[in-house]
Amino acid sequence: MSTISTIVHVSGMTCGHCVSAVSEELESLDGVEEIDIDLNAGGVSKVTITSTQELSPSEIGEAVAEAGYLVVANEA
Repeated sequence: MSTISTIVHVSGMTCGHCVSAVSEELESLDGVEEIDIDLNAGGVSKVTITSTQELSPSEIGEAVAEAGYLVVANEA
């Protein structure tokens, strides 16, 4: 089965707890297999989401917002 990588940039994360909170919310989305977060404490962190199906920017944004953070940019 092929996978899709989606990259988003998230502002406001500062620590490992932030990474855990965002990862937990994103992992709850259908088809998500792996989350990789390059934490830039206090800045904009790069989040790579590997999934088996395409994820809409709105569902990613809502999951990140549920964790208390904001998606500031999306990449294909």
